[in-house]
Amino acid sequence: MDALLPPDMAKKAEEVGIRKAGMDGVKMFVLAILAGAFIAFGAVFATTVAAGSAGSLLYGVQRLLVGTVFSLGLVLVIVGGAELFTGNSLIVMAWAGGRVSLTGLLRSWAIVFAGNFVGSVGTALLVFLAGHHAFDSGSAGLTALKIAESKLHFGFLQAVCLGILCNVLVCLAVWLTFSARTTTDRILAVVPPIACFVAAGFEHSIANMYFVPFAWLIQIGATDSFWTSIGSSSETFAGITWSAFLMRNLLPVTIGNVIGGGVFVGAVYWFIFLRLDAESEQP
Repeated sequence: MDALLPPDMAKKAEEVGIRKAGMDGVKMFVLAILAGAFIAFGAVFATTVAAGSAGSLLYGVQRLLVGTVFSLGLVLVIVGGAELFTGNSLIVMAWAGGRVSLTGLLRSWAIVFAGNFVGSVGTALLVFLAGHHAFDSGSAGLTALKIAESKLHFGFLQAVCLGILCNVLVCLAVWLTFSARTTTDRILAVVPPIACFVAAGFEHSIANMYFVPFAWLIQIGATDSFWTSIGSSSETFAGITWSAFLMRNLLPVTIGNVIGGGVFVGAVYWFIFLRLDAESEQP
């Protein structure tokens, strides 16, 4: 069967938003934990590939490879079924048409954000306890530390803008899946936008819930043999702290993600395809 065209995709997105906002809170939270874990798996994959390819590939080629493997996370969310905060920015389409209340929208976002946090941080703890950071003579851990460190040096406005750009692409990936008729269609729709945002260095709040806590666990808990193997010390990465993560990265990136997905994708497509329908239904 032919893929859905944009006007029908918009209607589908609105109906999906209604279902998401009306979901039972416990079910929503558990599905959000799964999504946090799924995105963390993509981050583990990306970190591993980055560690193995550093110095042996051109910068752009390495970034393309890392971005492509990271797309595993959203593939698992879309195909496996889970609730991801960044993708749920598209519930704005149902809210703008009056099909979902503001309270319902904010409730959904809050529950899913909390569940994503639990899933991402919990996976970071599990991966740390599994000793993944010590693989390849510590190069996996060193790469994770450098990734987290780089995320904590953005200015507030820069982090907001990077978050906007990221979630424009994430929500476009989700938007494209609304046209899909098969699982293969969904996977093929997801990979290019996600590979693009990762390769370009844009910022994803839920992915960062894995990247930074995992690096923090390494910084406070890695053994002396790990630090010896990478020729460094925990003091070198003392700037990786929870306060720095929450205020310098998570807060501005989350703001940017909401603007990018909710305004630049959800609101725009609602205005183009659904606004007239909403106006015609008014008495």
